[in-house]
Amino acid sequence: MDQLAAAFFAGAFLFNAIPHLVRGICGKRHMTPFNVSSGPATNVVWAWINLAAGGVIWKSFVHGTPTLSIWVAMGIGGFITSLGLAIFWTNPKARLPWHKG
Repeated sequence: MDQLAAAFFAGAFLFNAIPHLVRGICGKRHMTPFNVSSGPATNVVWAWINLAAGGVIWKSFVHGTPTLSIWVAMGIGGFITSLGLAIFWTNPKARLPWHKG
């Protein structure tokens, strides 16, 4: 995998962890791939899975001292994920394709 692509996907996973971790540690329910309304503990676990995935991608494919372009690619991955989720959550009936309801 190209280092820029790896940085992009690492950023996407790392930024996706943020809302799940925050909602989970605040004791709030939030959607995960497992359920439309997952409990706080499930969200914390899902956040850590995302953190681990982002870290493994980064460690496996980004070698040496990251250049500015690597950091920018990671930021773009995080930005696109953040913006996409912000748009997704504006729909109060938001569901992932496999969620029923």
